[in-house]
Amino acid sequence: MPCICTICCTWTPFNPVTVRSIISMFDRENKGGVNFNEFAGVWKYITDWQNIFRTYDRDNSGFIDKNELRQALTGFGYRLSDQFYGTLIEKFDRQRKGQVAFDDFIQCCIVLQRLTDVFRRYDTDQDGWIQVSYEQYLSMVFNIV
Repeated sequence: MPCICTICCTWTPFNPVTVRSIISMFDRENKGGVNFNEFAGVWKYITDWQNIFRTYDRDNSGFIDKNELRQALTGFGYRLSDQFYGTLIEKFDRQRKGQVAFDDFIQCCIVLQRLTDVFRRYDTDQDGWIQVSYEQYLSMVFNIV
């Protein structure tokens, strides 16, 4: 199996923020690392993301551009504005190429899912709108970062 940092031909180190996010998902004992069995879960998780990434990287560039990101997130059930896809590219494009690398794509999806989960807790009628106080909002955001 090739190294995960070279899977999509960018030859860049894996985003440390993404690594921490993934490890924390599989670190059942909150010890800051994973054991062998947990690592097997990490490896499968990354492999599954590779397959998803390759599906949406239509031009096989090793990056997901704005249109590919829109197709991927639409496929995941998100309905976002064109402007917001630009915001996502800006936020998760560490290399400043106008597109996101594999590990940054994972991070984008993790953050988006976490924010969506928190939002849904407050969107009790599932209409896509919530009303929260400033402190509730801060709590929501700080629980994600």
